[in-house]
Amino acid sequence: MGIYVVQVAGGQEAKAVEMIVGVAQGIVQDCFAPRREVMRRIDGAWQRKCEKLFPGYVFVQTDDPAEVQRLLRVVPTFTRMLGSAGDTFLPLTPDEVTWINIHTNMETHVVEMSEGIIDGDRVVVTSGPLKGHEASITRIDRHKRLAWVDMDMFGRHKTIRVGLEIVAKRR
Repeated sequence: MGIYVVQVAGGQEAKAVEMIVGVAQGIVQDCFAPRREVMRRIDGAWQRKCEKLFPGYVFVQTDDPAEVQRLLRVVPTFTRMLGSAGDTFLPLTPDEVTWINIHTNMETHVVEMSEGIIDGDRVVVTSGPLKGHEASITRIDRHKRLAWVDMDMFGRHKTIRVGLEIVAKRR
């Protein structure tokens, strides 16, 4: 069973997940649009919010990608299964699946907030999905409570933003 990527219209990820699940019942084991948990300042107070991790993309877990592609023609919004030339659909690589499984909550498909400290010139993550993966952090913004993380996804090298709150700084 593989996890395949479906490109959808930006801002229509949740609607596309609903429609794909509706037309492909029994063929699709899981369909989701991964999200990230971040902190946003609203009316002077910090609040946790969920944002899209990969805007414009939905993940589909299935054994029969050709049948899913055929059923996507019924969906009344833009959907296109990513693949190579012709009718070959490429599942996510084992490394990409491992990254998703390690960093997201498997039930909600959300990359939750991480917490950490700055110890000298190093970032040490004390809790959350980034714990133990500090080497992949390329940049942090303490004021916006974000970390930029390098990863490989969709066959390309990407830098994504995830939530990281720095709670202390040591010299």
